[in-house]
This record gives sequence, C-alpha cells and structure tokens, in this order.
Amino acid sequence: MTFELDLLATPRAVPDLRHRLRDLDHEVQLCATELLTNVIDHLGAGTPVTVRVTGTLHGHTRVEVTDPAAHALPVLRPATDTAESGRGLVLVEALARRWGVDQGPGHKTVWCELPGDRGVRAR
Repeated sequence: MTFELDLLATPRAVPDLRHRLRDLDHEVQLCATELLTNVIDHLGAGTPVTVRVTGTLHGHTRVEVTDPAAHALPVLRPATDTAESGRGLVLVEALARRWGVDQGPGHKTVWCELPGDRGVRAR
C-alpha cells in the first residue's frame, strides 16, 4: 500500500488523517499527524500539504509531509515538562530510525523513516 493525500492543514484534518491511516501502525499515524500539526502550528491553518506514506527499498516505512514554505525549517528543541508545545519532533525523533528535510524550489518535505514495512510496500 502506498498512501498519498493532498489536503489543507487544519486542526480538523488531523483526526481525519489519523482515520485515513487506520490500517497502518499507530506509530505511522502518530508521525504523520505530528508532522501535519507542525505545519498548522508554524505555517498556519489552511496551508496546502501533501502527506505520503510509502515503503523504502530497504524495507522501512517513510512518512512525508510536503508544504510550500521551503524557508521554514523544523527545529528539534527539548520540550520542558511545563511547555505546551515542542513535543512533536521529539516524538518523531524517538520513533523514527531517522528524519530530515528535503528542500526544493517553493517547497520542503519533512520526512521520517520507521523500521519495518508497517503495511506499506516500496513503490
């Protein structure tokens, strides 16, 4: 299975995305929704995004969220016990084998790779 969805990043889109990914592992759902939430928090509600979940040639699962703000790069910051935000990338970092950002003209893709195929196959 390969999953791809174009949507507007809104708070309502988060549970909808989780529902659409219901046949995949909880970790895939969590990483995808955390990356989507980062777009909402840092670029604003209504930002157009593309969410992809694919398999890699090495048998892992790749979660990607592409948005139009190539200049706004995610930063992994330590979350304090009392902070109301800042845990999204910490969760992604904890679950993923690796994560990163690919920049292109007029867009960026924040991605992570989870170990195992988790129900998806390489394209």
